[in-house]
Amino acid sequence: MIRVVLPFHLRNLAKENKEIQLDIDGPITQRAILDALEAAYPMLRGTIRDHSTHKRRDFIRFFAAGQDWSHAAPDAPLPETVANGTEPFRIIGAMAGG
Repeated sequence: MIRVVLPFHLRNLAKENKEIQLDIDGPITQRAILDALEAAYPMLRGTIRDHSTHKRRDFIRFFAAGQDWSHAAPDAPLPETVANGTEPFRIIGAMAGG
């Protein structure tokens, strides 16, 4: 079971109050998690990554095992602690401004 933590605004959109748990077959990658998340919660399609290119949206960051994975290859295997459910895969709404 993969654990996913969403920012507040995406949790509200998905109508979830806590972290989401997903069953994923195969290698645990960003792409696999996002594909499963969008399949389970279609209202999130296009909010985390672009509909056509599937690239991460600006101001969205991905964290796994305390490391920023936002610029890692989408098919790179995530750390074992995420794959075995010990730690969550975190999707964070980045802050910007001046």
